[in-house]
Amino acid sequence: MHLDALLAERAMTLTELADRVGVSIVNLSKLKNGHVRAIRFSTLTAICDALDCQPGDLLTVTH
Repeated sequence: MHLDALLAERAMTLTELADRVGVSIVNLSKLKNGHVRAIRFSTLTAICDALDCQPGDLLTVTH
């Protein structure tokens, strides 16, 4: 999860993103820190829209 880097590049706080996306700060924090195992496509799309990025910019698959 590259949420920290994307937020920094866009000078946006987690609180601002939460407001724009309509997701709680707690859930975004869990996502940012890798403490979730799944994400809804609607949430992923909303985050990408707010950050003007693609899912591949946000996520990296590890094995």
